[in-house]
Amino acid sequence: MLQINDLTFDAWGRRFFEKAGVSLPPGSKVGLVGRNGVGKSTLFKLIMGELVAGGDEIVLPKSTRIGQVAQEHPATPVSLIDTILEADEERHTLLTRLETADPEEMGDIWTRLIEIDSDAAPAKAAEILAGLGFSTEDLERPMAEFSGGWRMRVALAAALFSEPDLLLLDEPTNYLDLEGAMWLEARLKKYPHTALIISHDRELLNNSCTHILHLAAAKLEIYTGGYDDFEKMRAEKSRLQLSAKAKQEAERAHLQSFVDRFKAKASKAAQAQSRMKRLAKMEPVATTIEERVAPFTLPSPPRPLAPPLIRLERANVGYEEGRPILKNLNLRMDLDDRIGLLGVNGAGKSTFAKLIAGALGVQTGEFHRDRKMRVGWFHQHQIEAMDPEDTALEIIRRAMPEASESSRRSRLAQFGLPFEKQETTVENLSGGERARLLLNLVAMDAPHMLILDEPTNHLDIDSRRSLLDALNEYEGAVILITHDRSLMELVADRLWLAADGSIKPFDGDMDDYAKFVIDRARVAARAPSQVKREEPAAPPPPPPAPRPAAGMAGPLKRRLEAAEAVVARTTKALEEIDTILADPAIYVKDPRKAADFGQKRLKAQAAVDKAEAEWMEIAEQLAGVEA
Repeated sequence: MLQINDLTFDAWGRRFFEKAGVSLPPGSKVGLVGRNGVGKSTLFKLIMGELVAGGDEIVLPKSTRIGQVAQEHPATPVSLIDTILEADEERHTLLTRLETADPEEMGDIWTRLIEIDSDAAPAKAAEILAGLGFSTEDLERPMAEFSGGWRMRVALAAALFSEPDLLLLDEPTNYLDLEGAMWLEARLKKYPHTALIISHDRELLNNSCTHILHLAAAKLEIYTGGYDDFEKMRAEKSRLQLSAKAKQEAERAHLQSFVDRFKAKASKAAQAQSRMKRLAKMEPVATTIEERVAPFTLPSPPRPLAPPLIRLERANVGYEEGRPILKNLNLRMDLDDRIGLLGVNGAGKSTFAKLIAGALGVQTGEFHRDRKMRVGWFHQHQIEAMDPEDTALEIIRRAMPEASESSRRSRLAQFGLPFEKQETTVENLSGGERARLLLNLVAMDAPHMLILDEPTNHLDIDSRRSLLDALNEYEGAVILITHDRSLMELVADRLWLAADGSIKPFDGDMDDYAKFVIDRARVAARAPSQVKREEPAAPPPPPPAPRPAAGMAGPLKRRLEAAEAVVARTTKALEEIDTILADPAIYVKDPRKAADFGQKRLKAQAAVDKAEAEWMEIAEQLAGVEA
């Protein structure tokens, strides 16, 4: 599918690639990994043609459709569902042509629409949008009403819907919640074409990718399997390299010893010269040099507080005098608790974090919080709010006003910011460097509790592992909100679920929750109109047996209307083909064309039969419900 040959590329005063080469198998799902700043996004720009290497180093088959996710979809007046449908350029073009096409051309257009299963497109688009967290009510909303974060999801939905031959995704889970990330894992696994994915999400790389493409030292190397397989193979490769290097050094020492001993003797001069030539020709064995990853500094509280740290009883939480966001909270946390907070965006996770951090109070009910408790609160919006002209040194000066300059610089070095980075402006620091700085700052005063809201968005895999190690050594309480399933599994010992306007313990582990999320996506695929992102404020009482069927009448009526529209469209296409075939002249003037239309009629008739069968099935279901 994609062939890269001897790629060498220099830019911004550094070399990104040096004679790098790789071939991606057709249909493969390839995870592109490497340290932050190594050149992964630069490779995407080279593939897209936004940067030019200077030759034909990057080769793709002709007419290959390449798709990638834009920063965010523009805020247009077009509805959400129409925005996604327009991403399929061929379908959109055919439908546009159909409005002004001549009768002779309509048959060809309808035949092609039937071939690409055009009528199934709205349901497919709705399924993708439901999986990414959009509700049924969102489908008709104009794009201008969505925030930048949601328009990022729209861009991802459009890329998945259009199904390009080569799909390029750059950190697709960074703007998704855990539920969206789980859904995306399952979706990428069955993606019908080739995908190249930059990601530091270990679960996505393990569960969705067939290959790992490693970028390091300006070289590309591909491995079969997921990220865990890559780590094992790379470790074995490093071991073999070290073994070969040790053997070579032993042989080199042996040859050099012979030369030193006998080079002055005439009887051994020839043998000595021969060994000197062998020494000169010996190429040193290349070994893998692993860059050091700075650890995170998360000091534990010096003195434990008496339990509980927090206790909520019948608490309602909201903003000012408005309607409560969270109701009837009955929860407790102790010093050794590690809570993983689950739930879709908008379910109240951030509201709960503000409550525990002390930035929000309860409207009614009881909230007991130890007055001596110190809380370190990290949330992803802190990175966006940083002054771009600030420097790390200026930030640490404000955080440590009484410390000496050498102490401040030493502390920044512990955070993973070396001397040359300490006076760099925030604007010129990488996202990972900013995240490191803030994560270490919020924990600097040894808090009794850490609240971490998406802490890994800008961290590479090795830095995420370093954060995991620091969290496991930290002896305070933790509330973790993250789309990184691996971090959630290895840190959290209890799960709470934000849903239905409340937060309650979740009975199960992450595998159970993953199954719940995927099952919900399957329901969306069958009946998108039933998928809702926001649940009722409070769970209703258990209904009597007949009620669920009665509740299906509305969705079934909407499905029936959609099925009727499909029947009408396919019937119209069949009638137009019949009109053409009814003209005797076509069989005389162009027998081949007549034969082609005969084949098209068979397909059109099959489409009509299928549409009518689906309509009858839904009509029978509706009749049963209404009875």
